[in-house]
Amino acid sequence: MEQPDWTPYAGRWVALAQEQVAGVGQTPEEAQRLGQRNRPKERLTLRFVEAPGGEPLALPPLLDELRPLLMQQDVPVYLVGGAVRDALLGRPSKDLDFITPRHTLRLTFQVADALGAPAYVLDRERETGRVVLPRQGMTLDFARFRAADLETDLRARDFSVNALALPAAARTTASLIDPCGGLADLQARQLRLASAAALRHDPVRALRAVRLALSLEFTLLPETKTTVAAAAPLLNQVSIERVRDELLKLLETAVPHQAMAMLHELGLLAQTLPSIAALDGVAQSAPHHEAVLPHTLSVLRWLLLVETVLFSPSPPESEISHPLWQALTPYRAQLAAHLARSVDGGVNGRLLLRLAALFHDVGKRETQSIEAESGRIRFVGHDKVGAEIAVRELRRLTLSNQAITHVADAVRAHMRPLLLLEAQGAQPTRRAAYRYFRDIGSAGLDVGLLSLADHLATYDGPGAPAQWQALIALVAALYQAYFTRYEELIAPPPLLNGRELMQALQLPPGPEIGRLLRLIEEAQAAGQISSRAQALALAKHSLPDAPHTGQA
Repeated sequence: MEQPDWTPYAGRWVALAQEQVAGVGQTPEEAQRLGQRNRPKERLTLRFVEAPGGEPLALPPLLDELRPLLMQQDVPVYLVGGAVRDALLGRPSKDLDFITPRHTLRLTFQVADALGAPAYVLDRERETGRVVLPRQGMTLDFARFRAADLETDLRARDFSVNALALPAAARTTASLIDPCGGLADLQARQLRLASAAALRHDPVRALRAVRLALSLEFTLLPETKTTVAAAAPLLNQVSIERVRDELLKLLETAVPHQAMAMLHELGLLAQTLPSIAALDGVAQSAPHHEAVLPHTLSVLRWLLLVETVLFSPSPPESEISHPLWQALTPYRAQLAAHLARSVDGGVNGRLLLRLAALFHDVGKRETQSIEAESGRIRFVGHDKVGAEIAVRELRRLTLSNQAITHVADAVRAHMRPLLLLEAQGAQPTRRAAYRYFRDIGSAGLDVGLLSLADHLATYDGPGAPAQWQALIALVAALYQAYFTRYEELIAPPPLLNGRELMQALQLPPGPEIGRLLRLIEEAQAAGQISSRAQALALAKHSLPDAPHTGQA
């Protein structure tokens, strides 16, 4: 069948019956009404004919594959939101959002069948579905209009740069639907609310404003800042899980320190992380050059540098980075796997490390004291108090027990490398390495990186070269023990079990058996014993009523 000449319909919608034009309109609704009048007994499909003269858009290639199917629907299909924004900015997009006035779930499963991918119903009542493409790392969401028509739907969205739409057939800027002036805001690189009521309808958008501004490197307009700050108290009306998700996304940005600073500036930090906001104005003495809150944000900033150096393919030329790269490069692959691991609750190791950095000094406000004579400020026990606060805050945010325990362990132990350095120098004993990881497990890997960032934040750089290089050497020695001598130094295979110990020494079950087994394991890790006979001798010698000869 001969295809029609689409040129006369440029910039308009056409209703097709058996690939023949049955109706034309400026909107799909107009075209459909006319098509139904002309061909009342036939199934109509809707097609948008793009006008000439627009600039090509950097749309995901997947749309080329989907376009024929989307153009065969009896309802208009629009690509909306972030994918349109990113196409205008020339940025790749992994999340595609489509909206239709009806039949949305039907379309969801048609797309899934065409792609050979799984589909899920997210909300049957609101006709919301999802197609997941794990190999491409892409998610396609389909939703019904949230208002009577497309324009009203777009005007109800969060920011003007997200209130954009394209007909599914479109490829250029000529077809852009922009009722809120989003294109002009993209060109001005500024973030503006789509409507005055946007934050009242969904206060979580206040947090999203910070994330978008940072990820897009856009400016928050003064009126946007004012509205966001005014909406801060409304976050108490939102489910804590949604607040948590936005906070974690902010910590996952390329500039988490700036994200937390912006939250504080806008009054959002006090609403979402009150214990962190409360650190504002808590002074501390030298060698710190900042008060506690700016120091905390500096630790996040320096942590990014430590990670960047660690995973750099070649040695950087800098007094900060070069010794760090040289010492830690042998453990790069293992540390990368540690930071990339998945943890219960849908978070990863890198995010837990950033949470540990954020909370590492959270106990300082409650433990601050000032010496009467010297005026020196101290924070005795702030590590333990901080761990308790971190547990309380992260439980409120409903993180998983596994994630909370890991962060709390890192906060509780964040001073350990410094204390080890003062007590033993850059090369810890076997016993010290064993006790370090015995007490905090794999969180000890996080503490190593955190201690480096903490040092850099304290001195605003490496400080005295000898001290900086000694700390690096200590962290490298701990990593060497963990990654290359784990079964020898960290978790040696048992020389005997509790049953064997009870039988050999005629002991009843109880906590004493556990104490003796821990002594044996530590002596084994320290290199003092290596056989079953030596383990039994040590246990017998360590009984409460055993004679002491001064031997280990």
